[in-house]
Amino acid sequence: MDTELILKNVSRFITLTDEERDYFVSIMRPRTYRKRQYVVQAGDVCKYENFVTKGCLRSYFVDDNGFEHILQFAIEDWWIGDMASFITQTPAMLNVEAVEDTELIQILKADLDALFDKYPKFDRFYRELIQKSMVTQQRRILSNISLTAEQRYLAFRNQYAFLEQRLPQNYIASYLGITPEFLSKIRKKIATNS
Repeated sequence: MDTELILKNVSRFITLTDEERDYFVSIMRPRTYRKRQYVVQAGDVCKYENFVTKGCLRSYFVDDNGFEHILQFAIEDWWIGDMASFITQTPAMLNVEAVEDTELIQILKADLDALFDKYPKFDRFYRELIQKSMVTQQRRILSNISLTAEQRYLAFRNQYAFLEQRLPQNYIASYLGITPEFLSKIRKKIATNS
């Protein structure tokens, strides 16, 4: 298991001793998922924090009419899961699915809790992750309620240009809250005006 990427991710927030690093590595579980395979399925309890070492995933909600609403994408060096389910250990509302063949490092909830007890500095790391996630979600909500579809697409393209080539158009449209057909019109209009 290649732990370099996750240790680099953690080192952005906290500095680890050799003992802390070794313990952290000992609770990691490598896992591979095929394209379209679920990491978390709505109704199941999210038992792991998931760190992406290779691949791309999406988390999404399916409404009562069967429409998918993508909340997040995750690529290498990002974390993904159903945070509410993981923290409360209740059934997930979200599906987390591999968009590409994917490799993860997973950390079981009980192992993470034991890590926090044994090495409290990991609390700081986790708090930083959650705070960063909350800021991103708040910006996304404000964008969805205040920007036009074209503005949301341009913001997505500006912030996540590296993702656009990896994702099907219907996934990007779902993330933006529009239909794939409307996204095509927006792209065509932008190309014409360029």
